Amino acid sequence: MAEASISVAQDHFTCSICLNLLKEPVTTPCGHSFCMVCINGFWDELDQKKSYSCPQCRERFTPRPVLRKSNVLTEITDQLQKTDQQTSFVQTLDFISQESQDVECDSCIGVKEKAVKSCLTCLASYCHTHLQPHHESPAFKKHTLISALSNLQEKMCAQHNKLLDVFCRKDQRVICYQCSVDKHSDHDTVPMQDEWMEKKKYFEDLQLQYQNSLKSREKKLLELKDVTEAYKRSVQEAMKDSEKIFAELLVSIEKRQSEVAEKFRAQEKAELAQTAGVQKQLEQEIADMKKRQTELEKLSQTNGYIHFLQRFHFLSPKLQTPDAFKVTFNQQWSFENFKKSILQLKEEVEDFCKEKVEKVSENAVTLDQIIIMPEPETREEFLKYSSQLSLDPNTANNFLELSNDNTHVKCGKNSHGYPDHPERFTEWQQVLCKQKLPLRSYWELEVDGDTGVSIAVSYKAISRKGAKNVSRFGHNAQSWRLVRYNNKKACFWHNDINVELSDLKSKRIGVYLDQMAGTLAYYSVSDKIKLIYKVTTAFTQPLYAGFGIGTNSFANICLQPSAARAAVAAAESCSKMKK
Repeated sequence: MAEASISVAQDHFTCSICLNLLKEPVTTPCGHSFCMVCINGFWDELDQKKSYSCPQCRERFTPRPVLRKSNVLTEITDQLQKTDQQTSFVQTLDFISQESQDVECDSCIGVKEKAVKSCLTCLASYCHTHLQPHHESPAFKKHTLISALSNLQEKMCAQHNKLLDVFCRKDQRVICYQCSVDKHSDHDTVPMQDEWMEKKKYFEDLQLQYQNSLKSREKKLLELKDVTEAYKRSVQEAMKDSEKIFAELLVSIEKRQSEVAEKFRAQEKAELAQTAGVQKQLEQEIADMKKRQTELEKLSQTNGYIHFLQRFHFLSPKLQTPDAFKVTFNQQWSFENFKKSILQLKEEVEDFCKEKVEKVSENAVTLDQIIIMPEPETREEFLKYSSQLSLDPNTANNFLELSNDNTHVKCGKNSHGYPDHPERFTEWQQVLCKQKLPLRSYWELEVDGDTGVSIAVSYKAISRKGAKNVSRFGHNAQSWRLVRYNNKKACFWHNDINVELSDLKSKRIGVYLDQMAGTLAYYSVSDKIKLIYKVTTAFTQPLYAGFGIGTNSFANICLQPSAARAAVAAAESCSKMKK
């Protein structure tokens, strides 16, 4: 039997209460039809009066009429809804297809002509030639034609082979009418065109937001480029100034070297001048003595007694003349003391330069100080700021024992009798790390034991002597600490002020520090990272990580940068595989 068509206007099947197409229609005794939910809701408000009336004609009924679903009206409204949805969907597709790219004719063999129309019944697109049967043959009279559209199969429900013309707001997906009746009957469903039109209202606002965000980011990018270029120029200027100053310093050192060499030469000249006269006199006396020795030789060979006696009497007094002066020699002279002094000067200059260069580095402006980066949100983002930490044995209290390359510390009941050191905590069971914390840093540790464990950051200038609060983490203005107790309770201390926190079950704690932003945050680390406590303040000095360990408790620094990089790489690899 051929399916009858409905030519009655849709307004005749509209509920006068909700003004929408009837849904589960029922008819009152007076003959008017309403949605079952609408009329029951209207009469529920009249229950106290025990008098019920028709919302349309005001006819009264006593008692409350029993309403039953009208099957005939249900079939009609379902058909109207289906027809309306299909018409809306066709209009939507027709609008979309007007902006689509060229579509090839599905019936052309060989060279494909451009399609001018697509048939939603045939699910194919046709050029002018192959479209003629749809205009001429009665068999294609009921086929729906729209402007040429590609990938028609994608617009059909794979399960029911019907048009995807309904949008399910609960599942946020496009479905066919049959799906809306079967699996989505209790969901909020609307014709796809209605949803499309509703969302289109937000397109302009969304586009404007994107444009504004784009402009904002482009502006920030330009500012960042300007700041970066200015920073580069400043670094270059600082390097030039540094080279100039060091060159002047080298000239000054060379000048001092020349002065020392000149003093050596002057001293050498003065000393040699003193010996030159003595040397000349000695050489003259040696010449005279050799001459007399020669005369004596001649005299010894003469045979004339008278001549011998006369000459001997003349030479004898000269031979008995003593030395005019005495010369003593000390060959133990040495310049070792001078060499030691020069070496000492070299070491002192090197130490002085090293100290000053470190201070210059500390005071140098970094991009971190110019650009405040957003705080990380995931553990992988935190791990990128992992810091290399190890405990400083010179600061450890006598009751603390360090192990595992100074990354593990525990507290016992016996003193280890460490040698005295000015940086050692004498009373409180505390220890500081060797390394100064970077401006932005993150570290993780595991804590447990019979008593509490404190996780702190502190200025290096904190007092180390005595049992007063000036040397205890968290009880002065120079340190901050989070305490986890064995009963899973936790609290935060700073400047002797205590903040009670919620239960802290996790034994693995992460600490994030951003000195430029003035942020110190503690996190519990398990499957997810969760904020425990966060403080915002102004840090005025370099910071060091520290720990306070209760008796029979321990802390273990369990994440070093190498392990952190491996964890980040593994997470990124896993994320790529999922994508």
